[in-house]
Amino acid sequence: METLSIHHRTFINATPDKVHEAIATGAGWDSWFTQGTTVDARPGGAIHFRFIDFGPDHITLEDGGTVLETVPEEKFVYQWTPGESTTTVSFQLTKLGEGTLISLVESGYKRTDTDLKAFADCAVGWGEALTLLKYYLEHGIMYGVVPRHQLEKPMTEQYTKRTDNFMKSRK
Repeated sequence: METLSIHHRTFINATPDKVHEAIATGAGWDSWFTQGTTVDARPGGAIHFRFIDFGPDHITLEDGGTVLETVPEEKFVYQWTPGESTTTVSFQLTKLGEGTLISLVESGYKRTDTDLKAFADCAVGWGEALTLLKYYLEHGIMYGVVPRHQLEKPMTEQYTKRTDNFMKSRK
């Protein structure tokens, strides 16, 4: 069965070591995107994302998977299961002048209803994530706390299932 892939890339005015630290360590992720993420960046190590009250809809979500490869200043690769299929997320870093071209590919989505929903969410989410990473590394701007409001969407069943499935897999 043919699978679908997400492709994003952007240029960040920061050195590859700074970009790699931001995507291959828990403290790095927490500095610009998550709250309480842990990363064992060795092949076979665990990556555990934690979002608490995140974004305009105040989503709380835990997810994660297994680190496949880490090459300082060049690459970070892991697998996780945002839909029903396990996907592979690969960040490739290329030094360009004083900055870094970061290329992200997430591959392995099947053409099922659950995977197509996750594919769409992650395609948008990775674009937002790379923009947030760029703003943080170049300007020190973080997402910050979003005030509660009446336009919030309730936590979807999909996110609740994702957290539940991830927590069950850790036992």
